[in-house]
Amino acid sequence: MVAVKPYCDGCRDFVEGNLDDLSHVDVIVVSAELQDEWRAEHRAVVVSPAAWEALQIRSAPFYVLIDGSRSLVVSEGSVFSPAQVAQEIAEYFTS
Repeated sequence: MVAVKPYCDGCRDFVEGNLDDLSHVDVIVVSAELQDEWRAEHRAVVVSPAAWEALQIRSAPFYVLIDGSRSLVVSEGSVFSPAQVAQEIAEYFTS
């Protein structure tokens, strides 16, 4: 999950950009508030203030890697680019 906020230049890659570096995971883009700018974009943005609150997200852009099979947050951090996030979470996908 990637938390984004309106009018955030660092968030744009996750709303508008190429996420090929993260093709091995399901990327869910979440905002705490609905903004008209999200409606025109090609990637869906889920509006969920509850998700932000539950995960105690204080600012965006921010990512959370969740292991759905164990309902466990396994990694989290600030977002600079899709490639950076892919590199940080790579260790969770090695055999």
